[in-house]
Amino acid sequence: MTVSPAPAAGVARGKLVETHRWVIKVGSSLVTAKGRGLDHDAIRDWCSQIAALRAAGKQIVLVSSGAVAEGMARLGIKKRPGALHELQATAAVGQMGLVRAYEAEFHRHGIEAAQILLTHEDVADRGRYLNARGTLNTLLEFGVVPVVNENDTVATDEIRLGDNDTLGALTVNLIEADLLVLLTDQEGLFEADPRVQPDAPLVSEASLTDPRLVDMAGDSKGVLGRGGMRTKLNAAYTAARSGAATVIAHGRKPDALLQIAQGAMIGTLLTPAQGVMTARKRWIAGQLQVRGRLHLDAGAARVLREQGRSLLPVGVRRIEGHFSRGDLVALLDPDGHEVARGLSNYDANDAARIAGAKGSEIAERLGHVGEPELVHRDNLVVRN
Repeated sequence: MTVSPAPAAGVARGKLVETHRWVIKVGSSLVTAKGRGLDHDAIRDWCSQIAALRAAGKQIVLVSSGAVAEGMARLGIKKRPGALHELQATAAVGQMGLVRAYEAEFHRHGIEAAQILLTHEDVADRGRYLNARGTLNTLLEFGVVPVVNENDTVATDEIRLGDNDTLGALTVNLIEADLLVLLTDQEGLFEADPRVQPDAPLVSEASLTDPRLVDMAGDSKGVLGRGGMRTKLNAAYTAARSGAATVIAHGRKPDALLQIAQGAMIGTLLTPAQGVMTARKRWIAGQLQVRGRLHLDAGAARVLREQGRSLLPVGVRRIEGHFSRGDLVALLDPDGHEVARGLSNYDANDAARIAGAKGSEIAERLGHVGEPELVHRDNLVVRN
């Protein structure tokens, strides 16, 4: 496959040439043929580009939507199912076609593909998280392209990841990828919603430390499926935990993936801050289900924000929720804003008993010697 001449690359764009491990997410608006199942021509084109990237020495994990749409086409369903069991059954049928389409196109290039289906429980449970990480890394070592999707056939609302932008970002953290590419039906992130302001400028490059990005992303959905540009921005923040950059680009632009690999000025490049979380803290931050909330006084909230130290019981004013030892809890300041989240050293009952206690009072309140910290700093992630 030939690559058309690339526009001049900036410094940040030039670094994309050096990236080695990518996670590429293809949105539902691209992979489906206007609601009539899969767009096989588009899939063929992306697989050809991925083959060229692999030939250039890159490792690729593909996150693809499209199972429900393909299932609807195969079953002759005109309207997206509303009942959970109908949606899951439709996804089960569609997964067959989705994986078959990618497998056939990769085989044209002598590449093996593998199907990986995940739910939130697979990333929330530490053992399953490490197992998924090991499987993905081994597949990449074998030269296989993993095709990842959320396991819609078993996921309930309580264990859903919610959208494939989030799944793509969590996959970046799992395998410590260098780059997350979000292919969508938009040119990238604009300074305002282009459907409202057609002349809104495209954001070519931006640092994720720029506070204006949140306002630019807005809450737009609809043409972007379940995700929306806000969800893509959140995915970029998540990917940045492992130091990965994110590119949001139009997936139907000719040779989009190869242009990105050359450092071309297409789409929006979002660069991470300098700090990189440890693997354990990335796992903690990646959990989406908070089991309880600890309401802090102003002093404790300030210490967490400014110093990232362990949370001591003396700084806790109130306990909310039912959680067990080791569950994820959110730590809130006096205004109710989340300061941090982490793994609790106590269950909800014992946490309530020692809330506000000094270190010397913990044993007396519990009737036995307990941990001096409610949440240890090694198990705590401060929110941006």
